Amino acid sequence: MNIHTETLFRPFPFGPTTLWNRIVMAPMTRSHSPGGIPTSDVASYYRKRAEGGAALIITEGTVVEHPGSNGYPAVPRIYGDDALKGWRQVVEEVHHAGSAIIPQLWHVGSVRQPGMEPDPSVGGFGPSAVPHPTHGETGIPPMALGDDGIGTVIEAFAQGAANARSVGFDGVEIHGAHGYLVDQFLWEKTNRRTDGYGGSLEHRLRFATELIGAVRAAVGPEFPVVFRFSQWKMGDYRGKLVRDPQELEALLIPLAEAGVDIFHASTRTYWKPEFKDSHLNLAGWTRKITGRPTITVGSVGLDSDFLGAFMGKGADPMGIENLLERLERDEFDLVAVGRALIADPQWPTKVQKGHFDDIKPFTPEALATL
Repeated sequence: MNIHTETLFRPFPFGPTTLWNRIVMAPMTRSHSPGGIPTSDVASYYRKRAEGGAALIITEGTVVEHPGSNGYPAVPRIYGDDALKGWRQVVEEVHHAGSAIIPQLWHVGSVRQPGMEPDPSVGGFGPSAVPHPTHGETGIPPMALGDDGIGTVIEAFAQGAANARSVGFDGVEIHGAHGYLVDQFLWEKTNRRTDGYGGSLEHRLRFATELIGAVRAAVGPEFPVVFRFSQWKMGDYRGKLVRDPQELEALLIPLAEAGVDIFHASTRTYWKPEFKDSHLNLAGWTRKITGRPTITVGSVGLDSDFLGAFMGKGADPMGIENLLERLERDEFDLVAVGRALIADPQWPTKVQKGHFDDIKPFTPEALATL
């Protein structure tokens, strides 16, 4: 095995368990769970990626128990005996393949519009009655959450985390990225509140820190809590939460203190610097600021970002020398792989063996397996 790739296959402590390598399967929405119930096909899908060498699986977003949490057809939920039974099978099969697995807890917030599943009569919820950028001027504004509504959502995330632990998951990830509900509270364009949950960044952080604290209390101190965040948003790929390292520190330190163990810094291309005068990407800056382990993500192993997939474009395999050099410098700790694992479930094994010429390209047809 090439000395360079060895760094990708070092073990990493993850709560009470140890990951045998640094490769994570990135969360990707699938819409393959009719009625919100993960099926045996879902279990097979994740087991294949575990068998291929991904040491940690982060599931597709799974919605918490709140009327407005869902915004897409056939996405799984993390509540209800039927859904939890399905997740138990998923967990067992991934564990049998030798990998750890965590669910991504999700609430879409103002992305939701009336008419969407599972209850078409329910509209969106958000920090403010501001239409989501994906809907433009034609979107119906969400209902602004009051204090009671905020408390209900936080309780739903905490219960979802407790449910995840009860069926054997190895941790949880909170979806705080890409313009969904938690991110909507963080982002000044969607959070126009004037109370203690809006205005300054400190106040916009309150919802996220209270939610993280409730999740931590629900699962205990040893259960890993991962927090995914991003600068870019659906509908605004140039969107920014912060503009410099000082603002990033003001964002991250309260989240870490609230109970985040690992930060998952979502970018479209991992190799691009986040700020001027530094080669560090978002995950690198996050690790430097917080001292917490970080996951990098963004077109790993491919030559173009994910937007092309939505336009029917494929992506060819690309070398990961730059990724390995950054990992060897401990700029980040774990590497999330998305489309490359969709196209080729054996991607980790082929990388470990140095069989780079055998890695399959990503094609639009591969999206059918999502």
